This record gives sequence, structure tokens and C-alpha cells, in this order.
Amino acid sequence: MSTTTASAATRPAPAATVKQRDTRRRRKLSQWGFIAPAVVFMLLFFGYPLVRNVVMSFQDFSPSTFFDGKSPFNGTDNWSKVFHDDLFGKALWHTIVFTIGSLLGQFGIGLALAVFFTKRFPLNGVLRSLILLPWLVPMVVSGIVWRRILDQDTGVLNSFFDTLGLGGGHTPWLTSPGMALFSVIMVNIWIGIPFNMVILYGGLQEIPKELYEAGSLDGASAWRTFRSITLPLLKPVITVVLVLGFMSTVKILDLILALTDGGPADSTQTLGTLTYQNSFVQLDFGAGAVVGNVLILISAVFAVFYLRANRSEGK
Repeated sequence: MSTTTASAATRPAPAATVKQRDTRRRRKLSQWGFIAPAVVFMLLFFGYPLVRNVVMSFQDFSPSTFFDGKSPFNGTDNWSKVFHDDLFGKALWHTIVFTIGSLLGQFGIGLALAVFFTKRFPLNGVLRSLILLPWLVPMVVSGIVWRRILDQDTGVLNSFFDTLGLGGGHTPWLTSPGMALFSVIMVNIWIGIPFNMVILYGGLQEIPKELYEAGSLDGASAWRTFRSITLPLLKPVITVVLVLGFMSTVKILDLILALTDGGPADSTQTLGTLTYQNSFVQLDFGAGAVVGNVLILISAVFAVFYLRANRSEGK
């Protein structure tokens, strides 16, 4: 019996088994062949700049050291300098207000429009297409156009208020520290409404119509139907919209630069504009790297939240 077992153990594997192993090996190699370009791209254009930015935040990176290639390690001096700067606290607060205000406005109006366009009426498709225009125009172009519209002396908006006799003919939309951040938020809401509307409209289309018919037979009001049927079934889409909206809003730079350039009196300074000013205006690359790392950390936290939300919804 033992002789038979030993001979079976030393017997070569069947040709079919070897062929299966070769097939699996080739399949794995082909899979890695498809993945490799994406991995290389991510490492070169995302991984390396991220690591370089972190290293730069611990170096004395000035214009002179940038050109001679000698950037001495200075520990946490850059971090201490940024965190003890009053402007950093103001920029962080403005970023929070700007992001929350933009998200609430974009989501609220976008959801209302998405629900509105689920009703059938003439020119429904045409109106939805027109609402997409702010989303299609480059943000810098939108910022320049709105800067002309909101101009205190020659802006169309103040002229319109003058025509209606509303007394807003000289409102300093972008030149008053108390109005500038509000104006920038309003412009960003205008730009972000189409994105929210399109995604939420697609989610509404996936809700079975039979549920609304059952609610109507039970005598549910429009608000009760919205609260008990629409919102619970739309929750996964709402999560995606809010998280993606946050990640795109918290780092906005070009719109603010086109509208106010961070002013007046730093009233619209955010973490994004502070990074730009430290790095490319004051040429303090170390401090700019610190603010950039804070911004990346905030975005990473919400990216993890987004992935977790997606995973939990997929179970």
C-alpha cells in the first residue's frame, strides 16, 4: 500500500493540469499588463508629486534653493509658521463657509430642479439642456463674466436693480469684505447646480413608479411621498453627490482668483488661494506645501468616507 502511494506521489502531473496552470499564469500576466499603465501613471503623476509635496513642507524651499537644488531640512518650521499665521485660520474658516454654503445651495436647488423635471411638460428636454450651460463653460470664463455682471458701477445686476427701483444700484458685490464671500458662493452655486441636477435626476429615474402609485392609493400627500419614498431611495445618490461636490468645491482656486483674487482684505481667501499665494506670489514654496498638504488631508478624509459609503451601499 505504501509503495503504491509513493509511486502516485512521484507520478508527473497530467498534461491538462499543466495546461491549466499555464493558462492561469498567462491570464494573470495579461491582467497585470492592462493594470500596469494605470499604476505607472498614478505613481508618476499622483504618487510622486504627493510625496514630493510632503517632503517639501519640511524643507527650506525658497527661490534660491529651488534653482541651486539645495533645500536644507528645517523640521517643522514651515508648519509652525503657517499654523501661527492668522491668515491661515481665516482661510480655513472661509473654506468651511464657502464649501458648506455652496453644497447646500447647489444640492437644494439641484434637487428641486431634478424633481421638477421628472414631470412631463413641453420643452422639458430643451430647458434641461439650457440649465447645463453653466457646467459646460470653463470656470475661469464664468468667473470673468460674473465679475463684469457684479461690478459695482457698470455691472448688469446693479443696473437691473436700478431699473426695477429696488435701490441696489451701487451694491459692492465684490468690493465689500462683508459681501464678497457671499457673492463668490452665489456664483459657485450657479456653476454647480447642473451637476447636482443631472445626477439627482438620473437617480429619480431609477425609483419604481409603482411605489408612487401605491402611495397615491394610500392617500399620501406630495410631501409625505417625497419624505417616505423619494428621499430614502435616493440616499445612495445623495451621498455620492454631496461627497463628490465637497471634494470639487473645497479645492476651488480659479473661480475665486477670477472674481476677487482672494480680496478684498482677504475676505475670500481660502486654503486653495492661500496655497497659490504662498507658492507662486510670495515664492515661499515650503509654506505653500504645508497648506497644500492640509487641503489634501481634508480631501483624503472625505474620499475615504465616499469609498466606505459606496462599499456599504453595495452590500
